[in-house]
Amino acid sequence: MPYGLLKGKKGIITGALDENSIAWKVAMRAYEEGAEIVLTNAPIAMRMGKINELATICNTIVVPADATVVEDIEKLYRTTMERFGGKFDFLLHSIGMSPNIRKEKPYYDLNYDWFVKTLDVSALSFHKMLQTAYKMDAINEYGSVVALSYIAAQRVFPDYTDMAEAKAMLESIARSFGYHYGKFRKVRVNTVSQSPTVTTAGKGISGFEAFMKYAETMSPLGNATADECADYCITLFSDLTRKVTMQNLYHDGGFSSTGIAQEIVDSLSK
Repeated sequence: MPYGLLKGKKGIITGALDENSIAWKVAMRAYEEGAEIVLTNAPIAMRMGKINELATICNTIVVPADATVVEDIEKLYRTTMERFGGKFDFLLHSIGMSPNIRKEKPYYDLNYDWFVKTLDVSALSFHKMLQTAYKMDAINEYGSVVALSYIAAQRVFPDYTDMAEAKAMLESIARSFGYHYGKFRKVRVNTVSQSPTVTTAGKGISGFEAFMKYAETMSPLGNATADECADYCITLFSDLTRKVTMQNLYHDGGFSSTGIAQEIVDSLSK
């Protein structure tokens, strides 16, 4: 049931590929909660997904933009502000890609050119989007920026390879830029560390099904779904969290605070 949490607010959602994407769910929930949104994705991703269908549902436009290219980000923000007649209130960064994972390169044999690409797409793009918004003064006071992360930024998941470094950098950028944007315009910057989720990107990681089962067993509340992640992001875009910033917020059913689950103890004791 909608609560009108984003009534009158305007924002940008990046990275919606298809109905399995967390970004897709966030866009739908933002629209249901009363927000006006603009959708964006890299041109190559747009050819692979269904973002235009989402735009029709949410009564909006799609602005192609490569988040690693500052000029594209500037165009995205200008187009968005022209459509809204001013600044916007929230931004979701849901962008991640690792050529090493796609090519099944193990962590101990990374291609470094691909590693740099992983960092640029998955983390540095976040800094570029924040810095461009800062310079253009594109986000309203007490606006909110959220990026999606994963606990591999803190713990070892062998098949997550160089994306772990990218997520660690992403979270660091949220803290560092959160300070500067908070001082400048009271803009909040946070990351959400989500449970393993069945998305197009997630399914590309080796051993993903084992990730899912293990996390489900370890989490007292079970894995958080993409829909539940969308709900959480909406609260961070809303005025109910005006003093929450520079945080990495775990949305994982308690996985991050659980040392070992009784079910695993029992299975190992047999």
